[in-house]
Amino acid sequence: MSIYAGVKIDAICVFCGARPGNDPEFTKIARETGRMIARAGKRLVFGAGGLGLMGETATAALEAGGKVTGVVPDFLKRREIPVPEIDEILITDSMHTRKKIMYDRSDAFIILPGGLGTLDELVEVVTWFQLELHNKPVFLMNIDGYWEHWMSLITNMANKGFVDKYAIEYFTVVGSPAEIEEKLSFASAK
Repeated sequence: MSIYAGVKIDAICVFCGARPGNDPEFTKIARETGRMIARAGKRLVFGAGGLGLMGETATAALEAGGKVTGVVPDFLKRREIPVPEIDEILITDSMHTRKKIMYDRSDAFIILPGGLGTLDELVEVVTWFQLELHNKPVFLMNIDGYWEHWMSLITNMANKGFVDKYAIEYFTVVGSPAEIEEKLSFASAK
């Protein structure tokens, strides 16, 4: 039985890079993630951008018949040009409001590789978990060891007494969208 049994998941937020990175595997997994969310009948919530892994995830979800909500601050609309086909786009006044809306609209989080913005989103959602502001599943997609240094940092923080010794358990490390399907029992819901 899944450790998330009984958790109602209607929408999944994906935090990831507005760049593709330099490993084609990142794009492949981003597209698989978008398709998995659509196949499961869940709504994708993301940062609206049509570039990088964000654009790949959303485009794949749309191609698979999924519903997609994009959330973008007004000042970023020209830099992170939204995916035009998404069925809902929300324009915010700030990055803080963007993250709050993405959080409020989601029942689980998947963090793919990304840059500083993705790291900021990861830290915030894990911090909120630590503070017991939510108990939503957080999945860290560790493609080709991408998040190994992050996990080492969390372990070091715990060893030095700055975070709970169980902090590494605030999120679930996975290597593929199929692992998320299994953990959330999406496969049995098909």
